[in-house]
Amino acid sequence: MHWLPRNPRFWLGAFIFWFIVLFTFSSFKLPGPEEPPIANFDKIAHFGFFFGGSGLLCAYLYRRQTGTVNWKKLILTAVIIISIVGALDEYHQSFTPGRTGNDQYDWLADILGGISGAFIFKFLHRWLK
Repeated sequence: MHWLPRNPRFWLGAFIFWFIVLFTFSSFKLPGPEEPPIANFDKIAHFGFFFGGSGLLCAYLYRRQTGTVNWKKLILTAVIIISIVGALDEYHQSFTPGRTGNDQYDWLADILGGISGAFIFKFLHRWLK
């Protein structure tokens, strides 16, 4: 993992960029068919996007720590932040024409993606070390 940036500001910037992309996508109706070819594809998209956001946030939180990593605190912090972002995203979508917001199952997919992303980050960190 020596080829990855060590500066926590890089990872914070990547997470902020992720958040801006999320806010942008949530601000308009996405093009495409009304009925996707895969049932509940939007839940898969939510899971995947928040999986990635969680990984970026974990990288930032990891790089901020000095000394021994407190994995429980790192993962819990990431999951709480991702869950809040997911709730804000659902609320934001409720004001976007052509979008449905406050979908509890979208939010659940966000949370599950965040949890998975955090645990995969921990696994990959230990595996690559």
